[in-house]
This record gives sequence, C-alpha cells and structure tokens, in this order.
Amino acid sequence: MNIRYKLLNSEAAPPKKMSSSCSGWDLSAALSEPLILAPGARAAIPTGLALEIPPGYEGQIRPRSGLALNYGLGIINSPGTIDADYRGEIKVIVINLSSEAITINPLMRIAQLVICPVIEVCFEESEQLNDSMRADGGFGHTGY
Repeated sequence: MNIRYKLLNSEAAPPKKMSSSCSGWDLSAALSEPLILAPGARAAIPTGLALEIPPGYEGQIRPRSGLALNYGLGIINSPGTIDADYRGEIKVIVINLSSEAITINPLMRIAQLVICPVIEVCFEESEQLNDSMRADGGFGHTGY
C-alpha cells in the first residue's frame, strides 16, 4: 500500500523506517530551533507532514520506547489517531514526565506512526446483553 505525504515546510522530514521489520515509521520534529520542555510540561510538536491515509485505515501515533525510558518523554493521548480524511499537519502531543527539562531538537525523532486497519461496525441498541464470566467487574477485577 502506498500512502502519499506532503512536506509542509523546509524543517520537515518524511517518515523514516529504521529497519525493514519495524512496524512503525519514525516522525521527526519540524522545528527551526530547539524547544525546551520543562518537567510536567506538554507541547504539540509539529512534524511538517500531512498524509493521505486511505479509507479503511488510520494512523496511530505512538511513543518511542527509548525516549520514554531514557528521558521520560511520553505522548499524552497515546495512541493519537489520524483519521483517513484528515489532511492537516500532524502534530505530536508530547509530555515531559521526568524531573528535568528535555530539549526537543530540530529533526529529532519524537514518535512513531503505525498504519492500522479500521473495522467498520454498527451499534445496535439492546435491552439485554449476553452474560460473560467477568460480567460488570471493573478495574482490577481480573487480578494484577
């Protein structure tokens, strides 16, 4: 499957796959200068990238594990969703969960993009639902 993309400014980079077996494509910060993110702060980091995702698919923006582990950089709405009909700039909402400031440098790989199929469903109202072993057990009901 081919997915068309558009670079929106001179700071932007195309999605980059770091190995042939990666499921995600790295997205880079399209910044003209470094951005310092204070502890606990969040920011929408521009990628300078717009996509044409085919109908029946979505883009999922996920954290990069190395940035999460080594720097405490997370994605606050993980996974972020890019709908097939969205054509605007992709921005990544990052949060600094560490106790120190983090510098986001231009072209820093800040997230990964995974393209996933979307199953079309219809919701049907019902007065009765089938029983299950869990029933209405909530958080922690099945153990830790």
